[in-house]
Amino acid sequence: MRWICVALAALLAVPLGANGAQEVTVYSARIEQLVRPLFDAYAKQTGVNVRFITDKEGPLLERLKAEGRNTPADILLTVDAGNLWQAAEAALLQPVRSSILEANIPAHLRDPQGLWFGLSVRARTIVYNTDRVKPSELSTYENLAEPHWKGRLCLRTSKKVYNQSLVAMMLAEHGEAKTSQVVRGWVENLSAPVFADDTMMLRAIAAGQCDVGIANTYYFGRLKQQSPSLPLAIFWPNQDSSGVHVNVSGAGVTRYAKNRDGAIKLLEWLSSPRAQSIYADANLEYPVNPAVKPDPLVASWGTFKQNLINVAKAGELQAAAVKLMDRAGYR
Repeated sequence: MRWICVALAALLAVPLGANGAQEVTVYSARIEQLVRPLFDAYAKQTGVNVRFITDKEGPLLERLKAEGRNTPADILLTVDAGNLWQAAEAALLQPVRSSILEANIPAHLRDPQGLWFGLSVRARTIVYNTDRVKPSELSTYENLAEPHWKGRLCLRTSKKVYNQSLVAMMLAEHGEAKTSQVVRGWVENLSAPVFADDTMMLRAIAAGQCDVGIANTYYFGRLKQQSPSLPLAIFWPNQDSSGVHVNVSGAGVTRYAKNRDGAIKLLEWLSSPRAQSIYADANLEYPVNPAVKPDPLVASWGTFKQNLINVAKAGELQAAAVKLMDRAGYR
């Protein structure tokens, strides 16, 4: 009798939609305009409503910690593997085994223990001024530390998790000594103080304040949509070695999810071809599902080889990366 009461209490704790289906509640660090079309499409297809709350990733993680077993959240949705890794380390997520998720999402873009799954791919690559740089001058992230680029490089602040993850992945690949040498070389080659965001840095490159920088491709895409004539182009580095640094936006089922089964079904749907097109195209990102083609504008930038080191390393080595960048004078 007792287990029946417990099961009934758990069932009643999950809000029901208009058709009687159990709702799924999502804490999302992605803004409403990106996630609402997805959740509306899911509700239309399945009859399951998705309730969601949006905020920055930091406050959402603190909220999950404070709510504990009482949290209404079934899914945490956020950007950057570093943030997902931190949520897993704080025991805010639970492991999931799903043949659908494992088939749709490449192994290097999901947690090895099934605690979170990438849902879109974000490439952080080299962007250059087409009036001042020949593509033949470019080769690798590491090469931007060479004297050839003295006074020609712009970077976003090291405070942003995107650069922390980039350096963390370099640590995984090269070790501390070589990564430190590269980051110090970047700092010595800077033509201007670091920028607060990628868009400001790209505008500086276009204006000739510097010649080259490192940015996420969707920032490049948005800026070119606004100002097509800007003399900017993408270069895919490290194609003869490890490949382009990629990261993910992704999600995991929360530790105390009231609707675990519903949360898994929503994650599986988000990795499906139909959802992937909506999810990735909305922000000019790359679908995580290899069977889905990117937005035509994104596809026009060409194909590239990804770095296949598991993106979980971006979180695992993030603290070491921050310390290394600080020692190198990268602010």
